[in-house]
Amino acid sequence: MKTKLIRYGVLTALVMMAGSALAQDAAQTSAPAAWLGDIGAGLSAWLEEAGEDHLSAMGMFMAADWVVKAVMVSLAFASVLTWIIFFARTTDLIWQRGRLKRDFRRIDGHATLNRVQSIFPKGKGVVGRMVHAALREQERSSAGGLDKSGVKERVSSELARIEAGAARSMMTGTGILANIGSTAPFVGLFGTVWGIMNSFISISESNTTNLAVVAPGIAEALLATAIGLVAAIPAVIFYNLIARGLGGYKVMLADASALVERTLSRDLDFAEREANTAPAAMPATQVADLAEAAE
Repeated sequence: MKTKLIRYGVLTALVMMAGSALAQDAAQTSAPAAWLGDIGAGLSAWLEEAGEDHLSAMGMFMAADWVVKAVMVSLAFASVLTWIIFFARTTDLIWQRGRLKRDFRRIDGHATLNRVQSIFPKGKGVVGRMVHAALREQERSSAGGLDKSGVKERVSSELARIEAGAARSMMTGTGILANIGSTAPFVGLFGTVWGIMNSFISISESNTTNLAVVAPGIAEALLATAIGLVAAIPAVIFYNLIARGLGGYKVMLADASALVERTLSRDLDFAEREANTAPAAMPATQVADLAEAAE
């Protein structure tokens, strides 16, 4: 009976503690919700004030035609995408080049591929794939009793495909940069032409040539060209930087592939020398004669 009462008391205390914890969490989560609501209200108020100021960039955007707005939004998205691709490709390129240097030193510090096989897990890294591809081809060829010159040719072909695949994977996204750099100015120019066309239409409707009447529309149109240049110029610069970095990366891939081929050739020569220097097997008749002489 006392044990049951103790259990009930412990359970009641746990329930009360859980309830108080939930109440505290609810009180804490209500504050961030109110804080987010204040941020949203402040942002909407700022957008409303910026829209009323026709001389600001946001005001010109809010007062622009829907076609010009679509052009500006698309160019702004292209600009953000340009920076994302640049940082992603640059980070990946720096990481892969550092890994290639480390793996190159590991292979260069060993005499044979069999000694470095355990260092590179299968399928991990470009150099690891090269090492395992060379060893796999060597094993298949030796099992079939094929000539070593054919082994070198087949390994060289497979390493070339691995090298090309690694270089192609590093070029992912560079085509988008090239397209943005070549088309963004023309897209911005299209928005400019459309906005100026609307300005001339407003001139004909208002029957006045006052510059104050048409200046806001022309400014909105020119803003589209400015955004197009903001998207295109970094895209061209980033594409050139990435292309230059990819050129160095391809050279490092070629060096790693050549090192794997040299090490494999050394392994094949070692195996051939051991096979030539090994003692020949004694014929069965000679073994029988020696056995009779011993008796």
